[in-house]
Amino acid sequence: MKKINLFFTAVILLGLPLAAVQPSAAMELNLPMPLEIKGFDPSQANDLYSMTALMQIYEPLYQYAYLERPYKPEPLIAESLPEISADKLVYTIKLKKGVRFQDDKCFKETKGKGRELTAQDFIFSFKRIADKKVNSNGWWIFRDHIIGLDEFYENSGEAKDMKYYDTPVEGLAAPDPHTLVIRLKKPYPQLSCILTMPYTCAVPREAVEFYGEEFLNHPIGTGPYKLEKSIRASKITYVRNSTFRGETYPSKGAPEDEQNGMLADAGKPVPFADRLTFHIIKESSVMWLQFLSGNLDRAGIPKDSYDAAIDENKNLRPKLAEKGMQLLITPDLDLTYVAFNMEDSIVGKSPALRQALSLCLDREQLIHHFYNNHAIEAKGPIPPGLAGYDPDLQNPFARFDMAKAKEKMAEARRELGLAPDSPIELTYDSQNNDITSRQIDEFYTDGFKQLGVKINYNVNTWPQFLDRIKNKKGQVWGQAWGADYPDAENFLQLLYGPNASPGDNNANYKNPEFDKLYEQMKLMEDSPERREIIKKMVAIVIKDSPWIFCTHRIRFNVNHGWLKNYTYHSLGSNYCKYYRIDETAKKELKKKL
Repeated sequence: MKKINLFFTAVILLGLPLAAVQPSAAMELNLPMPLEIKGFDPSQANDLYSMTALMQIYEPLYQYAYLERPYKPEPLIAESLPEISADKLVYTIKLKKGVRFQDDKCFKETKGKGRELTAQDFIFSFKRIADKKVNSNGWWIFRDHIIGLDEFYENSGEAKDMKYYDTPVEGLAAPDPHTLVIRLKKPYPQLSCILTMPYTCAVPREAVEFYGEEFLNHPIGTGPYKLEKSIRASKITYVRNSTFRGETYPSKGAPEDEQNGMLADAGKPVPFADRLTFHIIKESSVMWLQFLSGNLDRAGIPKDSYDAAIDENKNLRPKLAEKGMQLLITPDLDLTYVAFNMEDSIVGKSPALRQALSLCLDREQLIHHFYNNHAIEAKGPIPPGLAGYDPDLQNPFARFDMAKAKEKMAEARRELGLAPDSPIELTYDSQNNDITSRQIDEFYTDGFKQLGVKINYNVNTWPQFLDRIKNKKGQVWGQAWGADYPDAENFLQLLYGPNASPGDNNANYKNPEFDKLYEQMKLMEDSPERREIIKKMVAIVIKDSPWIFCTHRIRFNVNHGWLKNYTYHSLGSNYCKYYRIDETAKKELKKKL
């Protein structure tokens, strides 16, 4: 999952009405997407929506098993999980044969026919992540890990053309077309999980060279779908990839999966749908109406519609259940927070100011008003469900205490060299989303005002927002992070100094003691010793307060009874291939809408 994702999406935020789905012989999925995306380039896939859009087309070596819990990687393009040397420094990965890129005019040598994917395609794609000119958000996943890749990165800025990609990297080798060998500087226990991430998807060099700057709008992958059309702020439409090698629906899951019919399609070829459309709908109320009308196959429940949809026992109201609708409640591996740019001359200079702003956040009221009382107050950076989460964690600033907040504001003015009554003015980067987003902005503003802080809003589109924080232009903003892989390290790397923007440490937080502990922790398997190190790191972050910790969310999703094989997955964005529409059920259930 990850992904930068505005914390306002506690409620799925979705904009424009869509036309009624037209009858067709082809099976079509119609799904919501709350925001427009910035493109289809895996090297830039650091937000949930871009990941979801491009992962229908591109594929990494591994994915997470769709139904099995706890989450675990399984082969996708790879034949099997990596063969790891005794010293844990060499990973040998065998690729499936017969995996082909979709047909496209960029393949001149084959006259537009997609060629077979090879290990060299992954080497090229990994080098793109390490190319300074590409400026990938994902460089942190490989930095200081693969032998020779850091040197490639340092020299890439001077390269004048793509011939530089022919430069050998000692830690990346392809002894034959279907074997990839990765050599590490030191053990990297998370590597198998890292190789599930969209950043690592195979990209054909021919497409990058042929399309140049427009490559992000011309995705060429090996996955089950290919892009048909992308209309800004409207919809993204895919069609089945005719050259897809074939994959089958999973045959393993939890015991209840078989009872719930989730294994009825076990072993059948995917994708089931011929067409897939993501409808970009920013306004949650519009999204909900489109779902109720049957124009969307699933949806999140808007804040203002929650009580009408869900009863006091967390069941779907009879009026919806009678129409065949189904409710899925899933705790998420995520964190919502407010970030401060630690390089800013105001918020970055004063810990007391950051602590004061955290103390004026009433998390109980936040959860009540915007999460329908279904979220967990966040005390630190690690969500429940991951090793390293401490249910007994105490954070003196992660509580509502206006009196203490005012004391801290007085201290902040002294830190900033201001008079006791001097005003403090901050700029809050927000998005042009729906009413709920604006209401959350106002919720924060009300608390800040009581401390004598004036907030100016800088309203952005989603791509503009990402560009601002990537380029260190933001001062204060709301954000969320969903796990990319099931390890506390995935959240702690957001605070690791070398990962500062354009990396995923958008707060540009730097603490030498934290960084030293991080470098020690990331080399370790889960153990009591590792968890003690994590406790020390969390304590440092609490003291420095580069973030305001807000919530860990619980997802409430509703789908129509005709959508089969749907379940929420915290770590994957490529599972639309498993969804199936029961056309007979759809015909009957739509009569009830």
